[in-house]
Amino acid sequence: MNQPLLIRNGRLLDPVTGALTTGDLLIVDGRIAPSAIPHPPSALLDASGLVVAPGLMDLHVHLREPGGEAAEDIATGSLAAARGGFTTVVAMPNTAPPHATPEVLQRVLRRGAEVGLTRVLPSGCVTRDRKGAELADLAALAAAGAAAFTDDGGVIPNAALLEQALRECRRLGKVLMEHAEDHALEKAGVMHEGEHSQRCQLPGIPARAEALIVERDIALAGATGAAVHIQHVSAAESVELIRAGRARGIRVTGEVTPHHLALTDADVQPDNPGAYKMNPPLRSARDRAALLAGLCDGTLTCLATDHAPHTAEAKARGFLRAPSGIIGLETALGVTYTELVKKGRLALPAWLRLWTTGPAAVLGLPPPGLAPGAVADLVLLDLESDWVVNPAEFATKSSNTPFGGWKLTGRAAATVLGGRLTWLADAARKR
Repeated sequence: MNQPLLIRNGRLLDPVTGALTTGDLLIVDGRIAPSAIPHPPSALLDASGLVVAPGLMDLHVHLREPGGEAAEDIATGSLAAARGGFTTVVAMPNTAPPHATPEVLQRVLRRGAEVGLTRVLPSGCVTRDRKGAELADLAALAAAGAAAFTDDGGVIPNAALLEQALRECRRLGKVLMEHAEDHALEKAGVMHEGEHSQRCQLPGIPARAEALIVERDIALAGATGAAVHIQHVSAAESVELIRAGRARGIRVTGEVTPHHLALTDADVQPDNPGAYKMNPPLRSARDRAALLAGLCDGTLTCLATDHAPHTAEAKARGFLRAPSGIIGLETALGVTYTELVKKGRLALPAWLRLWTTGPAAVLGLPPPGLAPGAVADLVLLDLESDWVVNPAEFATKSSNTPFGGWKLTGRAAATVLGGRLTWLADAARKR
């Protein structure tokens, strides 16, 4: 049982109601308590000048454990998440071994609980060993704790197999999350196909490679009545397909990463795959504008980091051979707040929903709010201070980010998990 905690003088922002009020928040037994309950707190947290909100949720995180611990493990990834303001992360299944058996899922769940810095929800593989040939035992994986199903890192290639998976996901009440990528069109591409890939003399990946799979998946979601979630949407055509599908009542959602919001293919430095090689690649300015529009009009309902740590040695292999992906847990809050709220594109409550109620809805979880009785998974947001990104200060084991040296506004001043403090940026605030 956690000791009572009183968070004082904060600006309380509830994404469920949109209400922003000033006051105190009492936490008793890991839950938000009615302020009228006479219960002396054993700890005080001064939130003056800070926004108090439900903790952020990330649907797309690579924790690399088991098998990839040289780049990240559940302990370092969980600390990075807490420092970033996240209280829940969904771990991707492309580990070694993958999340293809109940034993692996339970191992990830146990380790996440042992570390205790964020809620680690493992996703389960859609196909056996993520090989795309036959369906995994989704019922057994769901019973073992799979929060969702995905073969992230690879597309489900066969439409008939995908339809079978969608029908089983609907029966189990789980969402299927798709890494949309037509491998026949992608070929050996390493960045967005266009004038900048020609300038960099690198093989390109056309945006159509993503859109073709998005179109197929939406059609099958409509035919089966299942929920499909498009991971790391990057192309303008994909946004339009999702918009049209949602207008027809199809259960399709999509996520956007901070790097696809803040950067384009014009930013790619061909001698720096550590910071600029990712999959899907950074797209054109037109695609970026479509992503922003999709977030602002509600077509795209959540943000996600696709936190993808790699060792420096792996990223030093050159743009053609280096693995794809960048880290994001410790910069996501600042990048998205700066790009969306500070630049006037979204109001503060709408931005917060993209990190809280939006992801929760994808997983079919209750919307996280600040009402009495709610689990006290919280973040204290410092949205007034500027800071400069320094990867040397990160908790993650890896440093593959394009945001080093960027000046951002907004970061987590403190993170609370189940009423217990897991991150505090300024020790003087706690008394």
